[in-house]
Amino acid sequence: MYASGKYSSRGPALIPRMKTKHRIYYITLFSVVLLGLIATGMFQFWPHSIESAADWTLDKRSVHDAPLVRLPVSSPIPERGDLSCRMHTCFDVYRCGYNPKNRIKVYIYPLQKFVDELGVPISSTGLSREYNDLLSAISDSNFYTDDVTRACLFIPSIDVLNQNSLRIRETAQALTMLPRWDKGMNHLLFNMLPGGPPDYNTALDVPRDRALLAGGGFSTWTYRQGYDVSIPVYSPLSADVELPERQPGPRHYFILSSQTAIHREYRAELERLKEENGEALLLLDKCSNLSQGVASARKRCYKGQVYDYPQILQESSFCVVLRGARLGQAALSDVLQAGCVPVILADSYILPFSEVLDWKRASVVIPEEKLSEMYTILKSIPHRQVEEMQRQARWFWEAYFSSMKAIGLTTLQIINDRIYPYAARTYEQWNNPPVVKWSSVNSPLFLPLIPPRAPGFTAVVLTYDRVESLFRVITEISKVPSLAKLLVVWNNQNKSPPEESLWPKIGVPLKVVRTKENKLSNRFFPYDEIETEAVLAIDDDIIMLTSDELQFGYEYFNYLYTYKMPGDIKNWVDAHMNCEDIAMNFLVANITGKAPIKVTPRKKFKCPECTAIDGLSLDQTHMVERSECINKFASVFGTMPLKVVEHRADPVLYKDDFPEKLKSFPNIGSL
Repeated sequence: MYASGKYSSRGPALIPRMKTKHRIYYITLFSVVLLGLIATGMFQFWPHSIESAADWTLDKRSVHDAPLVRLPVSSPIPERGDLSCRMHTCFDVYRCGYNPKNRIKVYIYPLQKFVDELGVPISSTGLSREYNDLLSAISDSNFYTDDVTRACLFIPSIDVLNQNSLRIRETAQALTMLPRWDKGMNHLLFNMLPGGPPDYNTALDVPRDRALLAGGGFSTWTYRQGYDVSIPVYSPLSADVELPERQPGPRHYFILSSQTAIHREYRAELERLKEENGEALLLLDKCSNLSQGVASARKRCYKGQVYDYPQILQESSFCVVLRGARLGQAALSDVLQAGCVPVILADSYILPFSEVLDWKRASVVIPEEKLSEMYTILKSIPHRQVEEMQRQARWFWEAYFSSMKAIGLTTLQIINDRIYPYAARTYEQWNNPPVVKWSSVNSPLFLPLIPPRAPGFTAVVLTYDRVESLFRVITEISKVPSLAKLLVVWNNQNKSPPEESLWPKIGVPLKVVRTKENKLSNRFFPYDEIETEAVLAIDDDIIMLTSDELQFGYEYFNYLYTYKMPGDIKNWVDAHMNCEDIAMNFLVANITGKAPIKVTPRKKFKCPECTAIDGLSLDQTHMVERSECINKFASVFGTMPLKVVEHRADPVLYKDDFPEKLKSFPNIGSL
C-alpha cells in the first residue's frame, strides 16, 4: 500500500496514464517480488531437516557445533545382528539402480552429538581423527552424494572404530534414531577394534540389525562372507613415519618379532627358536629404560639395545605377526610398509580385503600350533619367491593400507563390485601393481605382457621334418581371419627346409626360422618377427583343428616363458624333450590365478605320418615323465597353480539347429 501511495503522489507528472493502464501490472509484479524475498528469508532461517542436501564440509564435522540429540531411556535397540545376512537377503540392491558409470552412491549423515537423558555422550572420544579422515575421503570421492534420495549406501557419522570408547547400548539406540535406518538395511559401519575384556569378541558388540560391517578383526565364526568386509587395523605410524621403499633381497635378519603384547607361551617358543638359530632371528620387546620424553611406541629393545620402530622392520626378510587379545593387529600394516614379508599366526583370522587380495603372494600363514616349525617352513621358500613377496607386501600397503582414505575407498570398491559384478575389477587389477618398477624381476608374478604392436595373431609352427603334415597345418591356419603372420620354426639342424616354391601360397607373410639346437622351448622364443600381442603356438602334426576353432581363442605368454620361467623348468623341458605344454599351463595359471578355458569338444588325434620312431608321445617313457614333470614344476613354483575346470566355452548357436551361414563359427567340432 505504501508503494501504491508513493506512485500516486508522483505518478501523474511522470507517467500520466499509470492509473488507467499499468497500475494493476506493477502492483502484481511488485507483490511477486516481495513474496519471493519473504520466502527466501524464511528458508534461510527456518530449521532444516537432518537429511538436507548439504555438502559434507569440515564445519559440519565439528563436534562443538553439532546439534545435540537426547536419547530417551525407552529408545529402541536394534537386533544383535543377523549372521545369515547376505547381499541378496539383507541388502536392497534395487535402491542402487542402474547408472552408466556402474558406481554406487554413498550418503553420509550430518554429524550429531548423541547424549543420554543425563547429558552423557555415547562416546568418550567423540569423532576421532581417523574417522574424520575416513569420512572426508569418502565425501571427496566419486562415490559420494549429498542427495539422500539417490543414495544406495548410508554411512552414519557415529564413530564406532574403537569399541573401547563406546557405550554399547546407547550407541545402538543412536543408530535407530537415524532417519533411514530401516533395521540397518543398506547401512555400513566401520570398526577396527572390536570386542572388549575379557572375551574380546571378533566383531563389533554394538547391536546393528542388518547393517554391513567393515571390521578389523573378523574370525571365521563372525565374518559373513560376501556381506561384511574385512579391513585392516590402521596404524597411526603410517602417517607419522615415512619409510623409504627398499629394494627386495636378503636382509640382515631372517626373522624378526617386534610385537610387545605377545602371550607368554608364544614368547617362550620364540625365545627357543632364537636359541636354536642365533643371529638369524631378532626377538624384540618393549623398552623399560627409555629416557623421559621418548615415545615408547617408536622404540623396541633387545637386551638393553634400543631399536627405532618401525624402521627396524626393514632389516628382516620375514616379520612375525601374532594374534594378541584381538585377531587384527596394527603390526600387520607396519610390516607391510617396511616391505617385510608378514608371517601370520592367527588361527581363523580373516585377512584384510581377502575377498579380492591374494595373500599367498605377499605373506606366509602358519597355524599357531606350528610356531615351533616356523624357521624350517620359511627356509624352504626359494629366495626368488621371497623377493616377489617383499615387493607385493609393500605394494599392498601402498594401495590398500597406507591411509584411512585407502581403507575406506577399497571397502566401497569391494561393495561396488558386488552390486555391479559385470563391471567389477579383475583379479589382476586388484593384485598386480600397475607399473613394474623393478628391473631384476625373475618371477612371472609381476610382469606385464608386451604391449600390442599389431592387430591379429602370429602362428608359430614348430616342425622337424614332417613336411606334408606341416603344409596341411599351414593351409588350415591361413584360413583364420585374424592371422597376421605365420612363422615356421625349423628345428632340424641336419636337414634344410623345402624350397620356397614348394611352400603353400597363403595371404599373409610366411617366414621360416632355422634354429641352432633342437629344443622344444624354441616354440616359445619371442622372435623379432612376432609383431602381435597374441601368438598361436602349434605343432606340425595338429591337423585336426579347424580355422574356426583357431579363431575362437588364443593368448600370448611367449616372452614370460622364454625369459621369466621360474627355476630350471625351461632347461628341464629342453633336456627331456617333454612337458613344454604343461610348463606353459603352470606359467599362465600362476599369473592369472585362473583355470584354462576348454574350447570345443574332445578330438581324436590324427597324424598319418607319425611313427613310433619320430613320435615323442609314442615313447613308453613319455607319459611317465609327464607325471614326474608336474611334481617337478610344482616344487619349483612352491605351489600347485593349476586349476580344475569343469566347463567348456562354446560359441553361440554351436549345437543349435540353425543354418550354418547364421553361425559365427560353423566348423567347430568337425573331425
